[in-house]
Amino acid sequence: MHEVDFSHEHIETAAERAAVARTIWDQDNVAFTTVGIDIGSSTSHLLFAKVALQRQSQGLSSRFVVVGREIVWRSPILLTPFLPDGTIDAAELGDFITRCYRDAGLTQSEIDSGAVILTGEAIKRKNARAIDELFAADAGKFVCATAGHKLECRLAAHGSGAVALSKTRNTCLLHADIGGGTTKLALIDRGIILGLSAFAVGGRLVATDANGAWSRIDRSAELVADDLQVKISPQALADQSLRREIAQRLAKVAADMILDAPLDALGRSLLLTERLPPGPSPTAITFSGGVAEYMFGHEQQEFGDIAKLLAAELARELSGRCGLPLIDPGQRIRATVIGASQFTVQVSGKTIYLPDPYVLPVHNVPVLRLTFESESDADQTRLTAAVSAGMDEIDLDHTNTVAIAFGWHGDPEHARLKAAGEGILHALAPLRDRIKLLLLMIDGDIGKTFGRILHRELHWPGKIVSIDGVDLHELDFVDVGELIAPPGVVPVVIKSLLFA
Repeated sequence: MHEVDFSHEHIETAAERAAVARTIWDQDNVAFTTVGIDIGSSTSHLLFAKVALQRQSQGLSSRFVVVGREIVWRSPILLTPFLPDGTIDAAELGDFITRCYRDAGLTQSEIDSGAVILTGEAIKRKNARAIDELFAADAGKFVCATAGHKLECRLAAHGSGAVALSKTRNTCLLHADIGGGTTKLALIDRGIILGLSAFAVGGRLVATDANGAWSRIDRSAELVADDLQVKISPQALADQSLRREIAQRLAKVAADMILDAPLDALGRSLLLTERLPPGPSPTAITFSGGVAEYMFGHEQQEFGDIAKLLAAELARELSGRCGLPLIDPGQRIRATVIGASQFTVQVSGKTIYLPDPYVLPVHNVPVLRLTFESESDADQTRLTAAVSAGMDEIDLDHTNTVAIAFGWHGDPEHARLKAAGEGILHALAPLRDRIKLLLLMIDGDIGKTFGRILHRELHWPGKIVSIDGVDLHELDFVDVGELIAPPGVVPVVIKSLLFA
């Protein structure tokens, strides 16, 4: 009897099994290096972070969610350099950023993504153009957000840790970010920002130049001097008692704003936005910004300004007028983004409305996210108010494309869809000549119908694309690729700002 020779399939070794497992892991897990760069009127700084993401798949779409983040290097704080004509010195700023990369032991090629946040003087057209050129080589990897007063309020609330703290403690907090030229307020209830407000009180409204003279005198400081009926000049400001008097008056205005007290004439003149809307009473006040470094005792050195004086006077004013605890939410002067995630990929649903496919692709489009808690939220009046408020945070001087995102609940009745469309377009009416492309990005199966209503029945005059099957959030930016036909879908890359 002959022995039968059986053929055996290859038996994997332990190393081969580990390699297969690693391949599967790599498909669903991503680690990358990101940079967050904050350029403001008073200070600039950056930081590098390592971020881990994990895929969550559903149907044709896949969304990577952040499962871990670690800040690996923080830059020194740079007093934002200005040229004699008042514009930002982009060359010196560029040298600072180059040194930071070198000191962190990183090269530009090792950075996978990033976010550049411009605030205050940096968003002015001439400054923004010069700063954009610093990052031109990384344009595809970087989100560049020009933050007006309200977006700056929102970024500070997230970047400071106040939003996360409010959510963790399941409570209402009032956050105040006090920078060099402005103070930004955010009322946050259980992690949801209910209102934003800004006013012109800051720690560098008067400051010294390179020679030590008190030559920087902002318009807000001049208004304070007029209110105090004193003469203000570099020579007069050399007297610390005058600087203290100015800080005391600014602290009084800031406390009135924070505590929702009636404003006097000076307070009204320093408002940059409307005041916070009515809402729940906060259980504590959180602080960030350069002035917060002094309030919580983390900084003692002075930098040729009134930040330390303002911190002391505001703490005294608040302690005498309210019993709320003053809390450090964690980041203070470094209340900014740590970068941006651009590894979140979704594929649209098949019922998209794309009358002109040649408008795609588009990149780094800011997202205005609307939240419908109930069907009544989708009526015209509420939608108009929500869209108008959201558009206040988008800088149309630097983009002509806007994405409006929302989830649709309930039946797609024509009357409801048309009312929602009328609400959106009514809010956008004053801006219709400036918005060249309107993206509608809907979590719900109504993309084609909704787009057709806005385009053909309500006669939106610009280009329009309506996409469904995508889920977007606050502070997202999107890239939308060209139509893939078949199956008639478009790829969407979502770039989410990340915070420590």
